This record gives sequence, C-alpha cells and structure tokens, in this order.
Amino acid sequence: MHSPTELQKIIEEAILKLAHPTKPADLYEPIKYIMSLGGKRIRPVIVLMATELFTDELLKAIDVALAIETFHNFTLVHDDIMDNAPLRRGKQTVHEKWGVNNAILSGDVMMVESNKHLSKVDITVLKPVLDTFNQTAQGVCEGQQLDMEFETRDNVSIAEYLEMIRLKTAVLLGGAMKLGAIVGGADEQNANLLYQFGENLGVAFQLQDDILDVYGDPEKFGKQVGGDIISNKKTFLHLTAKAMVKHEELAVLLGNHQDTETKVKAVTQLYNHYQVKELANLEMEKYLAQAYQALEEIAVPDDRKIYFRHLVKQIMEREN
Repeated sequence: MHSPTELQKIIEEAILKLAHPTKPADLYEPIKYIMSLGGKRIRPVIVLMATELFTDELLKAIDVALAIETFHNFTLVHDDIMDNAPLRRGKQTVHEKWGVNNAILSGDVMMVESNKHLSKVDITVLKPVLDTFNQTAQGVCEGQQLDMEFETRDNVSIAEYLEMIRLKTAVLLGGAMKLGAIVGGADEQNANLLYQFGENLGVAFQLQDDILDVYGDPEKFGKQVGGDIISNKKTFLHLTAKAMVKHEELAVLLGNHQDTETKVKAVTQLYNHYQVKELANLEMEKYLAQAYQALEEIAVPDDRKIYFRHLVKQIMEREN
C-alpha cells in the first residue's frame, strides 16, 4: 500500500502528463493554470486510498482520481466568480486573469474533461461510477445554491445548515471514496460504508472549521479569526447562539459594528456565555463517531485501514 504522500506524487505526475488542446488558447490555458496551482490533492488521493483498500491494482483508479480533481477545480473556478475572489492559493483567480466569460467556458470544459476521464474506467463498473459521480456533482451544486440563498435569508435552521454543508463539502469526500471503492472491486455494502465514512468526516471537518474560525490561532489555522462573525455568516455557532440569546442580545449577534474587533469580541463573549463552542464540539464529535463506526464496519483487514485513520488525524487535528 502507498502512503498519502506517495499517492500525492502519483497524482501530481498524472496531472503533469495531461494533454490539452492548444487552441483556442483562452479556453485551455486557464484549465492548465488552475490545475497547476497545486494544493494537497486530498480528493484524488482519497480516491486512490479507497481503491487500495480492496485491490493492489492502484492505477486502474487514476482516471477516476483525475476526474475528481478536475471537477473540484472546476467548482473552484466558478465559486471564485460567484465570490468575486481575486486570489486562489495566492495566485490570480482564473476570472481575474482571463475574464469572467472565459472562466465560465473553461470551467464548463473541465466538467466535460471529468466525464472523459470517467469514460476510461472498465466497462463493468462504468454505470455505477457515472451514477455516483453525477449524484456527487449534483449535490455539490445544490449545496452551493443553498449557501448563496442563506446569505439573504433570516430564518435558516440548524438542520438546514447541516444539510447545506453536507451537500457543499461532505458529499464530495464521500463520493470520491465510493468511486475509488467501486473501481477497486468493493461490493455495494462496503462502497456505501466508505461513502458514509467520507460524508460524516466531511461534516465534522466543516463544523471544526466553524469553531476554528472563532477560536483558532490565525497563524496555525491559516485564516483570519472571526471572519465569519464579521460577515454575519450563518455558521453552526451563529445559528445555535441565535436560538438561545435574549432578545436584547440579538443586536450584538446580528449588528454591523464599525469596529470589527469590537464585534468579534462581543459575539465571542456571547458564544462563551451560552457555551456554543461546547455544543458545536459535541455535534462535531457525533459526526466523527459516525465516520469511525462506518470505517470499522468495512469488511477488509484492519491493517489496510491504517492510512484512513491517519487521514482523520490529518484533517481533524488542526491546531487551535
């Protein structure tokens, strides 16, 4: 079996070998650009990890891994347009570099490229692979739509928020793992268990992200602490507090203070008073336990799961 670091190198080499047409340049250059920006390649890596749970024939899943990474980067191109983001991984975003219209078209072609990669899998698993990928891709789009709608809604429930992060973030982790399992020859039960592992881990990860945005060390977390509070983002912490605070405290939670530092401090004090962090941690631990339970039930030798346990630690043990 390969370590995640070894799998990451395999993915990087496969991406470097991708051959795109040279014309029209403004259509294909953005694709090469966004795919070359790097990152941890966690999604294609877990495709390969999932395949290696069930077979040593790792390379039979490389095209599926490339499909997942291409799809993920397609969503980044379009998300950056919707967010009007100037930077991605410290570099100019595609729409800033080539214009919005070119970025939209290049993203569309990336979705086509994802399907072209998937079409190379063995015919015996082609239908379940396509079905799983299409369900995953549709879920991600639904999650993005809900996230946008929540920005203008005042009545978002905690259940709705959890469903949104499940769709926007978690289904891609679960889908990537299930795809790898299918290509690796897993039966339906084991493939579904691996999906459940990935999906629950994805929800736990996002809940932890919500917590770290308020309570994390910015140097270790890599983001501005309190950014969600400043933008009034409807996170699990925000929605939990909103359901608990007194009427006169709503102005503090929802208000737009000129001094952002004051706002972050005041809202954090509310969170502390109502023990919102502890409630968020309990919710996160619930999903993490469900992930571990699904992993435990997968019918493969325990020593083949070792890198998945390392993956959980890597994803969830970010310092705060």
